[in-house]
Amino acid sequence: MIALLQRVAQARVEVAGEVVGRIDRGLLMLVCAEPADTEDQARRLVDKVLRLRIFADEAGKMNRSLQDMGGGLLVVSQFTLAADTRGGNRPGFTGAAPPAQGEALYEAVLRLARERHPQVQAGRFGADMQVHLVNDGPVTIPITLR
Repeated sequence: MIALLQRVAQARVEVAGEVVGRIDRGLLMLVCAEPADTEDQARRLVDKVLRLRIFADEAGKMNRSLQDMGGGLLVVSQFTLAADTRGGNRPGFTGAAPPAQGEALYEAVLRLARERHPQVQAGRFGADMQVHLVNDGPVTIPITLR
């Protein structure tokens, strides 16, 4: 699985003008499933994201996790994270899981995150979404699990 984390002061996702997910301070996680991914990778990803120490402690050092600071997690599916840009000017997306598998793994990520963390919001799989965020730092962290 591929994820891109952005530490945010706030974030929301809209579909057709309707807010479908919103958080204040926390993490926006853009997530993409790849063809060889399983629910085990989804579990490992959620565990990593919730424990990753990228929030400041009292000394200003990145030493606190999302769970430590009690922030929100906004999860948005984004198959374009698997873009292959090595040839030509049009990216290829064959590295992303097929839609049915991608949706199943996205739903697994959401279920696992909601089992482990009290504040989880989500986008809508396959929808045309507008994602609004205020990146805090900015801090942006890529994660690839293979």
